[in-house]
Amino acid sequence: MTNDIGPVSTIQSYVSGRKILVSPTVLAESGRTLPAGYIHLGVAKEIAPILRDFGIDPDPVIREAGLDPRLFDDAANVIPHAALGRLLTLCLARTHCPHFGLLVGRRATILSLGLVGRLMQHSETVGDAMRALVSNLSIQNRGSVPSLTISGDIALFTFSVYQPEVESADQISDGSLAVAVNALRALCGADWSPSEVLLPRAAPVDQEPYRRHFRTPVRFNQESATIVFPVGDLEIRIAGADPVMRAMLEERIQQIKGSQGSEFSDDIRRLLRTRLTSTHCSAEDIAELLTMHRRTLSRRLQGSGMGYRAITNEIRFEIARQLLQDTEVPLGQIAAALGYSEASAFTRAFRRWSGRTPTAWRDETHQG
Repeated sequence: MTNDIGPVSTIQSYVSGRKILVSPTVLAESGRTLPAGYIHLGVAKEIAPILRDFGIDPDPVIREAGLDPRLFDDAANVIPHAALGRLLTLCLARTHCPHFGLLVGRRATILSLGLVGRLMQHSETVGDAMRALVSNLSIQNRGSVPSLTISGDIALFTFSVYQPEVESADQISDGSLAVAVNALRALCGADWSPSEVLLPRAAPVDQEPYRRHFRTPVRFNQESATIVFPVGDLEIRIAGADPVMRAMLEERIQQIKGSQGSEFSDDIRRLLRTRLTSTHCSAEDIAELLTMHRRTLSRRLQGSGMGYRAITNEIRFEIARQLLQDTEVPLGQIAAALGYSEASAFTRAFRRWSGRTPTAWRDETHQG
């Protein structure tokens, strides 16, 4: 059973390795609405019907990824983000379709984004809707993070995977941008298209599925998954937006946020993932962003068992692995994107993290 504010049916979740049955309300009241590294099924619910389109029974594939197929009956169900990556890897192997993630996102709608999608529909302008997405997606997704930046007369919506060692990050990026474009078309009109789309993956042999969906030039081998569009589009007013419904949705989302009790270190990871490739993020910068003293930041992180430098290096290592595995971006460009003045400094850091050079790691990954 659902209502206009959100699902109220019983859901299945996997927390701390135990299978449990709880309702979203109970999760919210317990402060465990969404643990770090977990996501509401949402867009990923479309994986099962797409497998059926390929003539494949989805249940055995879902089980092999470590999930219960019954979870896919309700988009409000909760799964580990890592399990989504494993499932997409298995889907690629079964279907031999290199753009499987794109198909998932293409099939999804703005309502696949749950409460946040509904809030977007009832926002006053497209800019308000996109800011609502960026500010609130964490109530439904603690494995990836969106950001919206303005550069002159263009707007850039970027979606980044920040959980460590997630498989098929390129497929997750494909699907995320595909559904984001669907959401923008729901708000701006079916004929809307971005100026261009950037994808952090190697160029596929067949690029037509991407051109067909995005209806704009698509640039592969980029450092981020980004939709580029005119900044003026943010001023478009959304037809049918209901201010009363908007207020109700905002109140419900704030209730969830207030009960979530998210891990502070996970919040820092989210901030770093959206900023690390665009600016230097010192501990002082992040502390100032959070309006706290540098020593307060360090003290709060000590409780999580990881210091700021360790978390920063973890995020750098994750970004580096994604770009080395999924793209053909040169090492010098990756080094610069991660804030290293020279490729040799990046190579030394990567060897400390993995025991191998970036070149050797990329070669081994591609051979595998």
